[in-house]
Amino acid sequence: MQHTGSGGFTLIELMVLVAVILILYVMAYGPTQKAYQNRQMVLCQKNLQMIDIALKIYAADYHDSYPLVPGAATSEAPLSLLVPRFTTETSVFICPGSSNHRLPEARSFVDRKISYAYYMGRTARDGADAMLLSDEQVDTHPRRVGDPMFSVTGKPPAANHRQFGGNVLFSDGHAEQFPPVATRDFAFSNPVVLLNPKP
Repeated sequence: MQHTGSGGFTLIELMVLVAVILILYVMAYGPTQKAYQNRQMVLCQKNLQMIDIALKIYAADYHDSYPLVPGAATSEAPLSLLVPRFTTETSVFICPGSSNHRLPEARSFVDRKISYAYYMGRTARDGADAMLLSDEQVDTHPRRVGDPMFSVTGKPPAANHRQFGGNVLFSDGHAEQFPPVATRDFAFSNPVVLLNPKP
């Protein structure tokens, strides 16, 4: 007896094929994967460099000083001083790799949450290798080689880019990607304090 099928795929076979393709896509490009986070880190670097432009404009008006709020506990307080006079673009204060909510444009975000840590107390006269901004860090202490800098587990705190490290912006305006654990010493002293965003 001869089989008289159409020779095509059944609906179930097509559904299984689509499911397999989706699973493979998520495994290769999903938000927990390194390739995806590397792309997010590049976008994050651009954000930090846009904030740096606003900081430089601010410093030009304030005798080379960057925003300073005495007694500030989080980075939102000093960085919100940039909006709206020095920038109206608030989306740059949210890391694309994080799950933080979008900010209203051209309005102070002092009562909201941003994604970036800020080395408050720096001036435009500090050396090119002085850290100015970064992705949220695990704590606010200076780093020695081997100390965790960003999340090593992919869970908060400091998990803007899961367990794949984070970005640091330096005073000369260049940004670098760093692994979760510090590869060199990063010291700072008074009057500079590292402020993380709100938890």
